[in-house]
Amino acid sequence: MKNKSYEQGLSNTPLLGETISENLKRTVEKYPDREALVVPYQNYRATYSEFWEQIGLVSKGLLAFGIKKGDRVGIWSPNRFEWVIIQYATARIGAIMVNVNPAYKAQELSFALKQSEISLLIMSKGFRKTNYINILSEVRSSCIHLKDVLVIDHDWEKLIAMGANISDEKLEAIEATLEFDDPVNIQYTSGTTGFPKGATLSHHSILNNGFFIGERLGYTENDRVCIPVPLYHCFGMVLGNLACTTHGACMIFTGEAFEPATVLKTVQDEKATSLYGVPAMFIAELNLPEINDYDLSTLRTGIMAGSQCPTSVMRDVREKMHMKEIEICYGMTETSPVSTQTFLDDNEERRCTTVGKVHPHLEIKIIDPDTGKIVPRNTPGELCTRGYSVMLKYWNNPEATAMVIDEGRWMHTGDMAEMDEHGYVKIVGRIKDMIIRGGENISPYEIEEYLQNHDDIFDVQVIGVADKKYGEQVMAWVILKEGAIVTEDELKTYCQGQIATYKIPYYWKFVSEFPMTVTGKIRKVEMREIANRELGLLKRA
Repeated sequence: MKNKSYEQGLSNTPLLGETISENLKRTVEKYPDREALVVPYQNYRATYSEFWEQIGLVSKGLLAFGIKKGDRVGIWSPNRFEWVIIQYATARIGAIMVNVNPAYKAQELSFALKQSEISLLIMSKGFRKTNYINILSEVRSSCIHLKDVLVIDHDWEKLIAMGANISDEKLEAIEATLEFDDPVNIQYTSGTTGFPKGATLSHHSILNNGFFIGERLGYTENDRVCIPVPLYHCFGMVLGNLACTTHGACMIFTGEAFEPATVLKTVQDEKATSLYGVPAMFIAELNLPEINDYDLSTLRTGIMAGSQCPTSVMRDVREKMHMKEIEICYGMTETSPVSTQTFLDDNEERRCTTVGKVHPHLEIKIIDPDTGKIVPRNTPGELCTRGYSVMLKYWNNPEATAMVIDEGRWMHTGDMAEMDEHGYVKIVGRIKDMIIRGGENISPYEIEEYLQNHDDIFDVQVIGVADKKYGEQVMAWVILKEGAIVTEDELKTYCQGQIATYKIPYYWKFVSEFPMTVTGKIRKVEMREIANRELGLLKRA
């Protein structure tokens, strides 16, 4: 098999055969006085014993509201300590927590409430300039399953008081009925094609994924992890929370939303040992004029995920931010999420050009998307994952589930990847991002990788746009470094003789930023829509 693009994650460390609350209880018993959760902007901090006690009170409150095993409880809020407690309280009573994106507006909220049949929605009163209460009022009458709403800002103490008459024995009896294969979380995918789909994840899948992420990062009870990424996404609640609580480490949240200066101040004040973010977040932190004024010397590791990291950024993160052991993770919501991860001692090239090797107890393979056959090493194909991490299903959507999980329980990611002779995986694009120009398949990643080496280019993204003659033409969106002036013709000349002529971008667009999701992923779908609209207007003119 060594010549085939297939690897399995061998490990002497067994999977955790327990529910999330069983695992947390063991951590609490082992490290009762260690800090578990710190949210400075809310003046909140709790030790593991205090954290467990608060989870118990909220669990009883949920039971008093009539929440039963399998009921869906929605959480619609930016990052705050109450979100974390709800995550563990719903798991403790067997409810299924539904993550509602803080950026949702009326139509998206209505879809999530109806599709997952949420019976209790726990929400903030708003986020930034968005009034959640007003948005909910627009759609609530049509959401027939929604029985109760709790606004965290007004009703948190009410939720706790409601559970005063629920005994410890009743809570423990309910916990005893839970199995680790039970569903515990629904997360909606971005919905770039059609409506969002609710990836349904189990205790077993997200608990073990968090645990092995923490294992590869070398987490112990002495680690303090700064988490400025959104909680509603796996990055926050699995790579962040569950990686910490499975190891007795401390979770630290910096604010409702990402602010680079606040993140670095929190790292300094809380003596964080680990920091998370997408490349754009680290770039924003590094570009702060006062970055050298912060003491970041306690940092040793962290996670960068979401998109490829430019070599220069990785070098600065490791040197200027002291994160010598920063790691890269790859995955998707449907796989709980991480399938591959780099190692603490990987060299800079592997941190920048690969997403590491397969996780323990998982299998990955790279296949020809047309034939389904495993491709040889160093050959591009579709990455597939199999094992404990694969979602149970898309909630109430068997047709969509069958389209991505095959009969062998392989999850088809839609990502194009290559595997080298050592098992390291390189992501080379999305199948749907592949540009087909005059019958030639063109990987945007290959062009992006070349242009990224230009001295005046800060970042670049390549897409395909509609073309009558060739079907598609190549277009590059370019962010220049501050003060740089480069023309389209100069960039075309830079490409000539270095990459095939048909791969050289025909269209160029100079921008100050790219359209992004809340989690920092580039929205190439939106880029294509904008480009095709603008080019259409240009051609008509």
